[in-house]
Amino acid sequence: MDTLANRITIARILLIPVFLILAYLGFSWWALAVFVVACLTDLVDGYIARHYDQVSDVGKFIDPLADKILVMAAMCYFVEAGRMPGWALAVVLFREFAVSGLRLIAVERKRVIAAAWSGKIKTFSTMVALGFMMVFGEHDWINIAATAVILLTTVYSGIDYFYKNRDIFTKSK
Repeated sequence: MDTLANRITIARILLIPVFLILAYLGFSWWALAVFVVACLTDLVDGYIARHYDQVSDVGKFIDPLADKILVMAAMCYFVEAGRMPGWALAVVLFREFAVSGLRLIAVERKRVIAAAWSGKIKTFSTMVALGFMMVFGEHDWINIAATAVILLTTVYSGIDYFYKNRDIFTKSK
């Protein structure tokens, strides 16, 4: 567990309350800076884990969890600020729970569902869209466009996961 990659992931998790405190206090540019640093740690910890052979079961668990917590925290902030509809957050939450459920069923059937490219694109697109909302959120059309990007990539990746792993539901245990 005690690898540099995992420590960087934990740092990302610790940056989430810092980001939220800054955002709620109205320090938008500082909040954006912390959010960007947190997003960049996702790239750094993945690179270090793969390049220096630090891939671990703990890392496989906490890295995507850190991404989800960061993104959901930002989305909750934007919902509360009236810049994103609550139903959009509900769609994202539904996709996350559904894919997690799919992975649990797969594990019961002795199969691991690796992260798909569509999921990586969804995470990247969501982080960029949320960043745009932080910078240009006073323009309603930016909020609408960013929410649309988040929803489109979220729904697409959810469908992609279920389509590519549909045999999990047809094979008997």
